[in-house]
Amino acid sequence: MAIAGLGGVGKTQLVLEFAFLIKEARPDYSIFWVPAFSREAFEQAYAEIAIRLGIIHTGENEEVKSLVKKHLEEQTGRKWIMIVDNADDEDILFGAQLEDGIVEYLPESEDGFILFTSRHQKAAVALANSDVIELGQMSAWEATDFLGKSLTRKELLCDDSETTELLNELTHLPLAIAQAAAYLNENKISVSKYLYLLRNTEQDMASLLSREFRDRTRYKYSKNAIATTWLVSFNQIRKKDPTAAEMLALIAFIEPKAIPRSIFPPIKPEERLEYAIGTLCAYDFITRRENEDIYDMHRLVHLAAQIWTRKHDLANATETKLIKHLNGVFPPNEYENRDLWREYFPHALALLQANKESHLKEVYSLCVKVGLCLVVDGRYREAISWLEMSFSWCSHNLPEEDSDRQLSQHVLALALLDNGEVTKSIELLQVLVRAQNSLAERDPKRLISQHVLSRAYLDNDQVDEAIELLQYIATIQEEVFEDHHPDRLASEHVLARAYLRKGRTEEAIKILQHVVSTAEKTLEKQHPDRLISQHVLGRAFLENGEVKKAIQLLQHVVTMRENHFDEQHPHRLEGQHFLARAFLADGQKTEAIKILQHVVMVRKGLLGPQHPKFLESYNLLSLAKEREENASQAI
Repeated sequence: MAIAGLGGVGKTQLVLEFAFLIKEARPDYSIFWVPAFSREAFEQAYAEIAIRLGIIHTGENEEVKSLVKKHLEEQTGRKWIMIVDNADDEDILFGAQLEDGIVEYLPESEDGFILFTSRHQKAAVALANSDVIELGQMSAWEATDFLGKSLTRKELLCDDSETTELLNELTHLPLAIAQAAAYLNENKISVSKYLYLLRNTEQDMASLLSREFRDRTRYKYSKNAIATTWLVSFNQIRKKDPTAAEMLALIAFIEPKAIPRSIFPPIKPEERLEYAIGTLCAYDFITRRENEDIYDMHRLVHLAAQIWTRKHDLANATETKLIKHLNGVFPPNEYENRDLWREYFPHALALLQANKESHLKEVYSLCVKVGLCLVVDGRYREAISWLEMSFSWCSHNLPEEDSDRQLSQHVLALALLDNGEVTKSIELLQVLVRAQNSLAERDPKRLISQHVLSRAYLDNDQVDEAIELLQYIATIQEEVFEDHHPDRLASEHVLARAYLRKGRTEEAIKILQHVVSTAEKTLEKQHPDRLISQHVLGRAFLENGEVKKAIQLLQHVVTMRENHFDEQHPHRLEGQHFLARAFLADGQKTEAIKILQHVVMVRKGLLGPQHPKFLESYNLLSLAKEREENASQAI
């Protein structure tokens, strides 16, 4: 039988306890303990067994191993258990370079039982076939009990919530708990101080978890620190499966949770990648989620992998390779790709966070791609921080006419506009549009910059300038694009908004009905572009006094957005706000108040009490309550 599991999970301690229980309950059994982390340790253990059994030998190691095996196979009626600990290295176990593996010297007998411990699932299966027990992490109560027994100052456990926090940070891993207890015992600090060091900086965490300590239940020369205990396995992987080692290094620089398979650089043939993933899974360094090509890495293993890559000078080359790959595969911000770019987000952000000072062009290209998707997701402030970083680099390193610089400038202006920073957006866009005067009048990049500038004019109450620019854009787009082209529909949509602001409601409704009708034929029900056009048409109906039509359309928009957008998404909140306005216009004051109370609460937390959007909803809520109160008094 084999006990398999992550290094530090307590395999050796478990079989030690098992050995003592057998010794107490079944004194007729002989128990032999054989370390297998090296050939020398194995041979030394067999030499000691030979002495205990009274086996006469000539001193040749080979002969000792063979004689011990023969003795245990031939001594019928004598019960024995052999524990082969740390059976991890396949070369040591099964042989390499003309050397026999130690399995050649393991006895086989009806009277005996061999129990292996192994960090390596593949080795465990090869040794014990299906008789493998996987040892997982401790339960919460087991971890608490173990910590309590390991501490000299039991009063440190008085605060249950603090203890729970510590154990959660250590992921209930026995070796990490033992290390923490040793540190607390030796340095006489509090649990809260240890937690602070764990959470303070990555350097503090790495230093803390790399600190060696004495543990009598582990081998004399073994690495006890949690951050270094897996280095032996990492080096075994590097020697036996370079592809798996490369993947391990890559994972060290992205988030350890929810890692999509597609984020790995392509490897041919495909079987090599599958085998490499299998190697990392076999060591329990990553685990595959059920029925998904998504993987998780133990958080402390992730830290150890970072230490390992830096120790072997792999960090810079690995990060560079990963950034270039991720920049190449990061999906466009189209709605259809939403699930995929949401999978990539945390990993791209982790890479960007660690490379803020980089001079690699792909870093700033990735910033733009991430920023665009954050804008679609309504996370404008996050988008702006990455887009400003990209534009700053581009401004210092690329000429004004460079297409990458112009894209960075355009996307930053778009994010600023959506976040309500209209003046900044206009300044950037006017500079951009002037820089694009050298482009052909029909160039799509020039047209889309002018389109966003017209939006900014509209949001800045420069309605006449917006209409003039939009009519110019529309004239060119009619010649360049088909009737259903997204860019043409987007410009018509903004032009209709501008007409609404000028009181030209009938013209706005006519344009919007065309845009909505076209979008309903070409886009899915939940597509943001289709919903935003329906939203503005609902507002136009409301302005035109067609309240019932407005309510019907806005209810549809709100329902679709609630199903597909987060609670704090600006488009979802905007739809709810205008539906409440329509309810209020229809005399449905209670319904309006219910919606507005929610919108006001979310916008206050999201935007703050001085933001115009919050004040807009707050004032409408006050009006709705006033009308309800007046109605009650009249009754």
